[in-house]
Amino acid sequence: MEVFKKVKVYDFVKYSSYGLVISLVLILTSFVLLGVKGFNLGIDFAGGSVVQLQYSKDAPLAEIRELLAKDERFKNSQVSEFGSKQEVLLKIPYIPTGVNEDMAQDIITLLKPSGDFELRRLDSVGPKVGDELKQNGIIALTLALVAMMIYISFRYEWRFSLAGVLALMHDVIIVSGVVILVGVDFNLDVLAALLTLIGYSINDTIIIFDRIREQMLIKRQKDMRYVINEAVSCTLSRTLLTSLTVFFVVLTLYLFGGEIIVGFSLPMLVGVIVATCSSIFVAPRLAIMFGFSLEEYYQKEATKLKRKEEKKRLREMYEKGRL
Repeated sequence: MEVFKKVKVYDFVKYSSYGLVISLVLILTSFVLLGVKGFNLGIDFAGGSVVQLQYSKDAPLAEIRELLAKDERFKNSQVSEFGSKQEVLLKIPYIPTGVNEDMAQDIITLLKPSGDFELRRLDSVGPKVGDELKQNGIIALTLALVAMMIYISFRYEWRFSLAGVLALMHDVIIVSGVVILVGVDFNLDVLAALLTLIGYSINDTIIIFDRIREQMLIKRQKDMRYVINEAVSCTLSRTLLTSLTVFFVVLTLYLFGGEIIVGFSLPMLVGVIVATCSSIFVAPRLAIMFGFSLEEYYQKEATKLKRKEEKKRLREMYEKGRL
């Protein structure tokens, strides 16, 4: 399926200069947010309990806070709406409860004067488990980036490999900045979204890199800017179709999936846009900035071909008994 029946070569390299400036501003903003505000760790990593309540009418948030403050265990709890005015989410710091202690029943009893409600969810994670999940999450992100770096290094010239990995880091940093700005809890859902985004982004970038390599080998162009513009223009239809398909699916999850899945849908929603822009404007331009030369590439390919033909000739001589 094609969006553009006739492929027109657009000057993406020219406009990528503006893309790099915008990306640099977004990255710096993300680092500032990380240093000033930082991630709002969810219970998956920080430990504690999350309680979801549903009231029959609008939830009295102020009264709920006052009732919780009467018990020392729940004094520092966070109370907020969760999707609607009838839904309430309580974030309770870690409490070392005994085996026979029932937190759910204690909360129901404590909040009974606030009105008619139903306890819909109670999730608890200890600090030790939270630290292990945090450590495993960092390891998972690191290994994913390293694995992509190794894969691209074997498949492409090292400048393209470096450009692809930096584009991946660019996507993760900007999406992380959006997560901090919006105030979404950094939990396993957000981590899953970042790992999914890494796979999606590198796939998008590799499609364009493959086309660039194909154009270099077939047409033997001498202008690297033209090669990139032609490759991106030829894959633009596929890139837009893939990105829009994923975007609308994730948008549906974000709009109708509810607050429970926003930790995954929102980072993916932003990430699809960022990853598409980085694969078109950032990664190819970085390869040029790192000094990729078509002449050097052609010389290396010619040397490889010469060695291959020499090995083939020696093998034939050996098989015929001439060696």
